[in-house]
Amino acid sequence: MLRRLRIENLVLIREAELVFAPGLNAITGETGAGKTILAQAIGLLLGARGEAGMIGSGGAEAYVEAELDLPEDLLQEEAFEALAGLQPEGELELVLARRIFADGRTRAYAWGRSIAREDLAFVAERLLAMSGQFEQRRLARPSYQLDALDAFAAEGQLRRRADARRAWRTLIAARRAFDELRRDSESRAERLGELRALVADTSTLESGIEEDLRAERERLRHAAELVEAASGAADAIAPEEGEGAAGLVARAERLIAPLEHVAPELVRPGEELRDAELRLRELVHELRSFLASLEGDPGRLDELEGRLEEIGDLKRRYRAESLEELLGRRDEARIELDALDEGLDPDASARGALTEAEAAFAELVRQLSEVRAAAAGPMAEAIAAELRSIGLGDGEFRVVVGEREQGPSGADEVSFLIRPNAGLPFVPVAEAASGGELSRIALAIAAVGGGETIVFDEIDAGIGGRTAHAVGEALGRLAQRSQVLTITHLPQIASLADRHFRVEKVPGDPTHTSIEPLEEDERRRELERMLGGQEFLASVAGTTGA
Repeated sequence: MLRRLRIENLVLIREAELVFAPGLNAITGETGAGKTILAQAIGLLLGARGEAGMIGSGGAEAYVEAELDLPEDLLQEEAFEALAGLQPEGELELVLARRIFADGRTRAYAWGRSIAREDLAFVAERLLAMSGQFEQRRLARPSYQLDALDAFAAEGQLRRRADARRAWRTLIAARRAFDELRRDSESRAERLGELRALVADTSTLESGIEEDLRAERERLRHAAELVEAASGAADAIAPEEGEGAAGLVARAERLIAPLEHVAPELVRPGEELRDAELRLRELVHELRSFLASLEGDPGRLDELEGRLEEIGDLKRRYRAESLEELLGRRDEARIELDALDEGLDPDASARGALTEAEAAFAELVRQLSEVRAAAAGPMAEAIAAELRSIGLGDGEFRVVVGEREQGPSGADEVSFLIRPNAGLPFVPVAEAASGGELSRIALAIAAVGGGETIVFDEIDAGIGGRTAHAVGEALGRLAQRSQVLTITHLPQIASLADRHFRVEKVPGDPTHTSIEPLEEDERRRELERMLGGQEFLASVAGTTGA
């Protein structure tokens, strides 16, 4: 999901920060107000060419930044290994950006660190889909068609996809291990040396030690504040000179105690005061004990930093993403070394592991293929129905499942074919139409298959009336499964939005464009404007009444 989009000095937009809703987000405004600038901003994140002419008058550069949800296993894919190395520790969202300089050069960023424009586009296309110039490229991508079919086949298929990715990684690792073990004795000795080094280097590590070290480091970093707080609290309760809280409570108890036999009502307050004094003095003891625990080795902080750095070096050296993964590899190394010590054949063991990995992956490939074959027909029928409802001919559509070389997603290749007019042959969807029609075809597919965040810029081109209502309903259905952003002129679509933004040109020197979310009353006025204004509504009402 696209959570936030920030635009600075892009064409007429001086500054805008848009926070989007999970469902349907509509962007409306007068013709010429600058709605297409929003599409340009998202296009820059998808790799569109940036030019100096796109820089506004408010500065020497333009900047676009997006904050997106990061799917849990996305960066585990081989294609994103380089990007995974840039992810800050603990960062759960993906921040992508693009900057245009005055000389026409551009820079791309992930989490504030420079990346190639191609890498930016590659990851952005996995999370964002946009109509217009990007639609044809996306619809032609086999991976998109496969993802859409699997999403249509329901959640169980997506779990199988995740299992298949893990099984594929296991298979690749098993093949690599088997190949390594089949090399000559020198290579084998080198591998055994690596295994022994791994075990030796990690012998003092245990699960949870990294978190414990970080916690202790944080405690030492704040030692001065902890000493000040604890000593101040202890002095406030029982100072070395003068009366603190405990002394005042004791004095109060001494005043009451002699009179408890005279006024029984004072017995309970007297007991409470005695207990309070006791608790306060115990608390002072705890605070002073805590202060004593802080008087540790002055070099301990440097020792902790060095230990954490050592753990980080080990993770990098052995290509482990986490300490748990590193310890898992150590355990596997110990098992392999123990087996060698017992005289077991490492080649046979590796061959058995490879056979097991091949069988596990083959079973998942079979399951994926069966589900896809069964879902292809129903998906084609569902998309055809959507096409007919939004006014695209007879809606003849096919989902063809073919074979390809095995990979992390299985061994199937999916093709979407459409017959735009009766009597014509079926053709790939990316070649069937252009502009608004292509966007509506993409809408029909997405409404059935779901997918990433989808941005529609030409969905309402050349439509109105019942077709506009049908397109709005299709967008509404899609918004129940995916996040949708639509730049539209149609009130039939805008009225269904979960969040509504208005683009407005603001006169001045220079003129600029603002984009603001609308409250309910503002939204009602914007829909009235889109319908023709109050005068138009009144005339329609009068005509109807006549």
